[in-house]
Amino acid sequence: MKTRILIATLLLLASTGSIPAFAKGPNGPATPPAAVSRTVSVAPLSAEDAADLIWMREEEKVARDVYLTLGKTWNKPVFKRIAASEQRHFDALGAKLAQYGLADPALPTVGQFNNPELQAMYTQLVATGKTSYVAALTVGATIEDVDIADLLAAIEATENSALDRTYQNLLEGSKNHMRAFVELLRDLDADYAPQYIDPILFDAILGD
Repeated sequence: MKTRILIATLLLLASTGSIPAFAKGPNGPATPPAAVSRTVSVAPLSAEDAADLIWMREEEKVARDVYLTLGKTWNKPVFKRIAASEQRHFDALGAKLAQYGLADPALPTVGQFNNPELQAMYTQLVATGKTSYVAALTVGATIEDVDIADLLAAIEATENSALDRTYQNLLEGSKNHMRAFVELLRDLDADYAPQYIDPILFDAILGD
């Protein structure tokens, strides 16, 4: 089984400094919430699938909340548009949690997280993204880089066809988001180098 993604240092443009390591991908150290004590009409998930699903739900909230916050800072349509897409991703994963009778780790307030590592991740990403518009776009590309890597790992690990379909749909959305952020960076004579996905995949996403 593929080694799980470790979210190491998130490298941004030299002018914006760096973000310290603060989280791990699916099956990281976060304590999974207990299963909801109610009857469901589907077979229970494996422990690994449950941990991945719980992680991905809150990771999508990080993406959505960062984009909502940076959208207010920079008033650029890309953040509002992609935040709306992340909301759909978030909802899809929430529906899966309910389907399998798992407790939802996501807190209702924007910028607040159950997982302290994801809380720190959100705080650092927002702080960096507020330093400049280019930094904000780089934060967006980095988030999608991590999301794609974690989704690929979850897809490889699962034998559940329903989860696989959900993750595949989210993966295509994350590719579109990365493309949008990187194209805007290039319009500003900046760029993004992938930190978590294979450079060949990155080039394929961008059509390079």
